[in-house]
Amino acid sequence: MPVDRPAAERAIEAFLRAIGRDPAKDPELSGTPARVTAAYVDELCAGYDVDPAARLRECLVAGTTTIVALRDVAVTTMCPHHLMPASGFGTVAFAPRQRLVGLGELAALLDAFAHRLTLQEAIGEGVATTLLRELDAEWAACRLVMSHACVSARGERKHDAKAETVAFAGDAARRGEALAVLGGAGS
Repeated sequence: MPVDRPAAERAIEAFLRAIGRDPAKDPELSGTPARVTAAYVDELCAGYDVDPAARLRECLVAGTTTIVALRDVAVTTMCPHHLMPASGFGTVAFAPRQRLVGLGELAALLDAFAHRLTLQEAIGEGVATTLLRELDAEWAACRLVMSHACVSARGERKHDAKAETVAFAGDAARRGEALAVLGGAGS
């Protein structure tokens, strides 16, 4: 579905007015509807315009059977429940058979799933299952450790809380190997 930027800007302006803030009268809010729309469409939700599987298929190279892991990849997503950010780091790992992609593609894959209105768990599952399927990997996994603004800035206000999720796809007998590569997460 194409993005209707003018409608999004009007909705943000209406929201600001609904909470008692008028962008026409507050110089700090001048241009805010356009900036918020651009932030969401061009950055925070840009993953909707990416087909993660197709991107991986375009970058396949013959490879080795050495386990590959990319650690400490910065990641930010938007909670679909509160439209607030969650940010942290991810580790993407897989055991290839004969297909590889560049390390940058692993980071791009993580971004493609994260730059949506989505849950942390869904990001990891999307990464792991896409790697397994498109690279014909023996197993694939994604560990995410993130701080959620919906936990730290509202509600319980637990500023140091971090959510950790581990998604695994592939040969269940090798799950322990994947967890070891991820740093023992979830064990």
